Amino acid sequence: MNLSSSKWLTQTLLFTSVSLLSAHSMASMTQYQLDNGMQVIVKEDHRAPVVVQQVWYKVGSTYEPVGHTGQSHMLEHMMFKGTKTLKPGEFSKIVSQLGGQENAFTSANYTAYYQVVGTPHLETVMQLESDRMRNVVIDEAEFLKERDVVTEERRWRLEDKPSSKLNEQFNATAFMSSPARNPVIGWMNDIESYTADDLRQWYRQWYAPNNATLVVVGDVEPKAVLALAKKYYGGYQPETLPTLKPQKEIEQEGIRRIELKGATQVPSLQMGFHVPSLVTAEDKNEVYALSVLSSILSGGASSRLQVSLVRNQKLAAGVSASYSATDRLSTLFELSGAPVAGHSVSALEEALLAEVEKLKTQLVSQDELERVWAMDEAQHVYHQDSIQAQASIIGALVSVGLPANTYDDWIENLRKVTPQMVQAVAKKYLVRDNLTVATLYPDGKDHSNIKAYTGRL
Repeated sequence: MNLSSSKWLTQTLLFTSVSLLSAHSMASMTQYQLDNGMQVIVKEDHRAPVVVQQVWYKVGSTYEPVGHTGQSHMLEHMMFKGTKTLKPGEFSKIVSQLGGQENAFTSANYTAYYQVVGTPHLETVMQLESDRMRNVVIDEAEFLKERDVVTEERRWRLEDKPSSKLNEQFNATAFMSSPARNPVIGWMNDIESYTADDLRQWYRQWYAPNNATLVVVGDVEPKAVLALAKKYYGGYQPETLPTLKPQKEIEQEGIRRIELKGATQVPSLQMGFHVPSLVTAEDKNEVYALSVLSSILSGGASSRLQVSLVRNQKLAAGVSASYSATDRLSTLFELSGAPVAGHSVSALEEALLAEVEKLKTQLVSQDELERVWAMDEAQHVYHQDSIQAQASIIGALVSVGLPANTYDDWIENLRKVTPQMVQAVAKKYLVRDNLTVATLYPDGKDHSNIKAYTGRL
């Protein structure tokens, strides 16, 4: 299964393709709600006789209490282990026999399952997916076996990759009171302590129709999809969903630092400033300004960090900026990079902060804004070719509480960003008292004794 941080989807599919849902394409989107509360969203795309079905549950790592981190991801694994009528692995076997593709992914904000099949097979996969919404069997022996698979996955993805481990510990340092600090895969001790009953309870609690969104995109008619949704999902009763506590991040009052030693050839650096997301921002214009700012810094080969730190100063081997605008909770504006040989990581940190200071004292140029807008529009065209990407954008938006047509006017909003707005958010949020810095240093030791991961990807 695809383990995903919030960035995996929100940045790859949402943030970088925000203009995907043009006014024209959104006009073909139809929304319904079943009597049991399940949302159904259908988007017609008749260019080829294929369809994608995605079912999104509003539960991910930011929903998990202390001691149970990674539980949503673990449950995702168990969803392939059979139902009251299907044996373990039979779901995937049937989809494969149909010539389709299927998988699942977990993030900080949601867990989703999907199948891509020829249009005539939509009813079959909808029957299968609806079955495991309420009928999964979490067998004790299968659970123990899969728990070992997940611990191995963690070793392979985290323990054996210093850069991934740095990111995990950076996140846990930047967020002290918010569940945004939880690793999606979970802390090792938590994973090893799960019980089958933990998973059964998590499944009953969150995998209910009134906590789910069905997204269907492809060569379909909305009313026909609605009829199938009523037939296969409409019979389930809604559940009483838990009310989550706010768990807001405490205000940061000074720079935070961590250092990590690992089996790496060169040092690297990760830095983050607390910023709002489109869900949490009081002024949504700040989100568009931060998005533009991120692209100005590292959107393409002509961006500021590439030109200044990589090409001109020859200080960084690689450097980037990122901002996940659609997280469910407040998020981070991040800078990261690795110095070239002969330069220190502290020099790179100061160079990155110097680029931030320029944003506060000098207005960005109109040419830079034009470059960012052109880049977003180009991504729009590229991503329109994928029904999977279209469905993923819709599902992710709805699952964090945003309207499905949030990005209908995204490009228009980006084009309203002025140099003064970019400067204002830089001054407000990119300050040292709001900064967390994580540094990875080589220790010259080989920490790798991990077997290759052979689970589902």
